[in-house]
Amino acid sequence: MDATVAGRTARTLETLHALCYFAPEVNDELVALGVRTGRATYFASRSAAMGAVGGGTVAATFFVFSPSLVAKFVPAVWSAASPEAVVAARRRAVDAAYRRLLGDEALGSPEVAEAAELTRAAVAGADPAGRPLYAAHADLDWPTEPHLALWHGLTLLREYRGDGHVAALLAHGLTGLEALVTHTATGTGFTQPAAQLTRGWSEEQWAGAVASLAARGLMTDDGTLTEAGAALRTSVEAATDEMAVGPWATLGEDGRARLKEIGKPLVMRAVAAGAFPEGVFA
Repeated sequence: MDATVAGRTARTLETLHALCYFAPEVNDELVALGVRTGRATYFASRSAAMGAVGGGTVAATFFVFSPSLVAKFVPAVWSAASPEAVVAARRRAVDAAYRRLLGDEALGSPEVAEAAELTRAAVAGADPAGRPLYAAHADLDWPTEPHLALWHGLTLLREYRGDGHVAALLAHGLTGLEALVTHTATGTGFTQPAAQLTRGWSEEQWAGAVASLAARGLMTDDGTLTEAGAALRTSVEAATDEMAVGPWATLGEDGRARLKEIGKPLVMRAVAAGAFPEGVFA
């Protein structure tokens, strides 16, 4: 299995997982449980599979968030709702969001059921060793509805890849903030204002990271990646692809291609239906 090709497929299909972070249904379901609206619902929904963990665990596994921001919401969220209740609410919300964005006809199609089985087959090749967020989500039961099973499978693939990505960033000598700053500078992720706001970093902290990276020859003083900085980011992504190839190798090239064939139109439909707000991504 070509790790680069597998990585492109993973990044394309990840959209069908990531839309849950922007779906109002998720916020509404968790607020109904008593969780504070806004960022608290994000931290609760993504970390609930790990149990009632503290802010340190969430900051460590999420990696690019300011620990002080995380501490404002975790572990306080668990006083409002149990992790088990949050996991169930998240799935109800994803069901509603998928129905709104993709439509009942698409969700009930044989192709979605096939895609769900393909993701499950891929996940069989994922080793949880050293991958805490993946392992926590892998311990959850698989949903019975095909579209929710597809979302769950893509969530597992996303967190598996994400755990490896953190390892690659650390191996390349980047802190969480430096990882965010350099990724934003590539122009392929969050815009800088969105990255700072959602991840909780101040102007001073951001500028400090730019200065530190500039001193290492990875950025210019104005926050542009140097040739060395661009090469480092390329190396990080290549290492991430290599560490995430296991599930795709298990699925095989025909399965990978088929999953992408089914999933890409769903991604395009979700984006066209307004799954993501404007101005968040470059």
